[in-house]
Amino acid sequence: MVLYASPSKKLVKATVPPLLHKERGFCYYGGMRIISWNVNGIRSVHKKGLLLPFIEQYKPDVLCLQETKAERHQSEVDLPEYTEYWNSAKKKGYSGTAIFSKIEPLSVVNGFPEAIAKKYALTDAYGDTTTEGRIIAAEYTDFFVVTVYTPNAKDDLSRLPLRYKHWDPAFLEYMKQLEQMKPVIFCGDLNVAHTADDLARPKENVGKKGFTDEERKGVQAYIDAGFLDTFRLFTSGNGQYSWWSHFAKARERNVGWRIDYLFSSNTLKKKITNAKILSEVRGSDHCPVLLDVK
Repeated sequence: MVLYASPSKKLVKATVPPLLHKERGFCYYGGMRIISWNVNGIRSVHKKGLLLPFIEQYKPDVLCLQETKAERHQSEVDLPEYTEYWNSAKKKGYSGTAIFSKIEPLSVVNGFPEAIAKKYALTDAYGDTTTEGRIIAAEYTDFFVVTVYTPNAKDDLSRLPLRYKHWDPAFLEYMKQLEQMKPVIFCGDLNVAHTADDLARPKENVGKKGFTDEERKGVQAYIDAGFLDTFRLFTSGNGQYSWWSHFAKARERNVGWRIDYLFSSNTLKKKITNAKILSEVRGSDHCPVLLDVK
């Protein structure tokens, strides 16, 4: 038996390696596995019989979901080891995020802080992005975990002005605000390939949705602010993607895009032990991305 100090300063006896303890915000074994996945409908992937086996195989401590397309009471997923936090869109069957966590967070906040939401024009002809369930921030002892589903620029780029001029700066300001309190890990579908290595056919897609200069600058702004694209700490080059079109057997041919990310504060760099794309996981047009952090 070994003694471990909890945030409440109590000494806890545990075997080696110690088991996960659900005291708020704290994980006794000294590590956390965070997985982010745009499920493109949580009810859909669950009905396919693919969600629960995935969770059992990869055992995330924190599972961040995007595009849940459901309210909590509509989900038939039963995960007794996890506490669920939902931010569903007002529009039925649209957008939405969720966090399933084995560790009870210290706090959970949905959406942008009021001051940031008022500062930026986050509404356009398509609607009010602040009602689309796009952000959840969960606070743990050592860092924040934020899941985000960034608005799509649309095929005709009609939502690009909102995205580039308002959403991306607002989200970055929010992450920097949280970082003033403790390190941040933010993850999700950012709906953009950052560099030419992040999509299979960059030349054909320059200037198109998901690969415009404006959208790419949004990602670069996160990096310039000191946040790390954790996947690139371990993997360089192309051929690693997280989203594929349903057309022309794009996934089978690996004609894809890397638009799902796990970013972290630079202060966590030495604690990150693994970051990868789980391209073998099926059930959605996106696959999950994984981060292991001490």
